[in-house]
This record gives sequence, C-alpha cells and structure tokens, in this order.
Amino acid sequence: MGIDSEKIKREFGKHLKELRKERGWTQEELAERADMHFTYVGQIERGIRNPSLVNLYKLAKALGVKGGLLLHF
Repeated sequence: MGIDSEKIKREFGKHLKELRKERGWTQEELAERADMHFTYVGQIERGIRNPSLVNLYKLAKALGVKGGLLLHF
C-alpha cells in the first residue's frame, strides 16, 4: 500500500486553514507574515501545492507554532 500524497496535501491544507482561521487571519495576512504570495497560500490550503521545507518553516514561524504542529493532522 503506497502513500496517498494527494490526501496528505489536502489534509495538510485543511489543517493550515484551521490554524489560520483560529487567528482570524485572511490568506493575505498569513501570506504577508510568511513572506509568500497569497495565491500560493490558497493553493496549499486547497491541497494543490506541496510546500517545501523552507516554506513549512516560514508558515510555522508566521503562525507562531513549532514546525511539528503543522504536521498534526
């Protein structure tokens, strides 16, 4: 049985969206804090993009969480 990478991306995106909404932020606000483009953040949240390790770090830092929390989904 292989890894379902599409499911992982969707679940990660859903979790990222929940963390962002807990803070009351728009995609634009998260993107600005993480030094990313808001369309990229939207694509991550929809499970279209697979963020790099560097971008995971930037998202965690912007959200004020440890990187491992991003992977709790």
